[in-house]
Amino acid sequence: MKVSVVKETAPGERRVALVPEAISKLTAVGLDVLVESGAGDGAWLTDDSYADAGGKIVSRSEALAADVLLMVGKPDEATVAAMQTGQVAIGLFGLLADPGLAERLARAGVTAVSLDMIPRTLPRAQPMDALSSQANIAGYKAAIIAAAEFGRFFPLLITAAGTARPAKVLVLGTGVAGLQAIGTARRLGAVVSAYDVRPETKTEAESVGATFIELTSVGSASGEGGYARALTDDERQAQQDELAGHIARHDVVITTAQVPGRRPPLLVTEDALKAMAAGSVIVDMGASDLGGNVAGSRPGETVVTEHGVTIVGASGLPSSMPAAASAMYARNVSALLLSLVKDGELALDPEDELQAGVIVTRGGAVVHPALAPPGPAGAPAGQDTSVDGEPAAPAAATAAQDTADSASAGSEEGSASAVPGAAS
Repeated sequence: MKVSVVKETAPGERRVALVPEAISKLTAVGLDVLVESGAGDGAWLTDDSYADAGGKIVSRSEALAADVLLMVGKPDEATVAAMQTGQVAIGLFGLLADPGLAERLARAGVTAVSLDMIPRTLPRAQPMDALSSQANIAGYKAAIIAAAEFGRFFPLLITAAGTARPAKVLVLGTGVAGLQAIGTARRLGAVVSAYDVRPETKTEAESVGATFIELTSVGSASGEGGYARALTDDERQAQQDELAGHIARHDVVITTAQVPGRRPPLLVTEDALKAMAAGSVIVDMGASDLGGNVAGSRPGETVVTEHGVTIVGASGLPSSMPAAASAMYARNVSALLLSLVKDGELALDPEDELQAGVIVTRGGAVVHPALAPPGPAGAPAGQDTSVDGEPAAPAAATAAQDTADSASAGSEEGSASAVPGAAS
């Protein structure tokens, strides 16, 4: 069976689905690994390094003719048009936010396996949890960006020229990215506070060096299975109002809330921005074309408000660290692929809980319950999504949608995996 590594085509995407070190694991089970020429260029991985590891360097047309296509992000229209019936495509396709792509892949007869749909409550799925591995990188880079943008020191410095107080950093959301941002900011010497709507995450935040903020105006938003429930409109307003006071007392704020396909929850309002001191910095990891966690943030851009607050629309952070991100992603995608292979061939089993969670299209149809048309029993269950953009475990139909609508500064991810490095 031929497995190919396809070069990414999305603007700014520098990651690659497989690194040379991962090839030996696939060839050991009888797979032939093809690598599109130049696929690893963005991550400084040469064709020679892939060839030395046992991969065969091929053209794009040859790569797209393989039995299994390994990708990072979603394929563009030209790639979908080149796909063939019976092929399997594996990647982070974000199909909950782009159901039209799922339909096009189904019409092409492609079996789409999307890593962002991994049922993360399964212990055996942890090595395949690509969203956690990439969120780790995003959280780290967000803290580094914040330190670079901030006009003063992060650590306490006592020098002959005087003493510089440490920066005060606030992280909103203590999922994987949030915890990594906390840990990184602490290692840089900042004094870090954190907030999450789930009070049980207090221990996790404190374990990586943060002081946990507990709001008096909003009670616990813990839901079933360790996930956050949706906040009511009144709770969201009370949350924003009380958070504004905490935000104003910090030099740097890092926000992590994301909901695929929907506007990210607004956590830092215009009033909160006006109350911040000039020179303050906000890194909005929720920035998207639909909006962000911060009023006025724009994805991929850095703007300075009239009051002197710098807002960084921090989208695509894993791609800004392509070598590390690719290495982690390669372990995730290899683990998933190897779980689907038996005796050198794919062994797809729709009854397997893990496979049922990641296989979105098969046999010319959209088969995942979160995207498939409603059956006789009514609309199927969707999937919750955490503030780090990580999918939660399948839930009841109404609960899933309610959580997706939550405008909380919290994480709907399971606490078991909300530890930096757990997915890597």
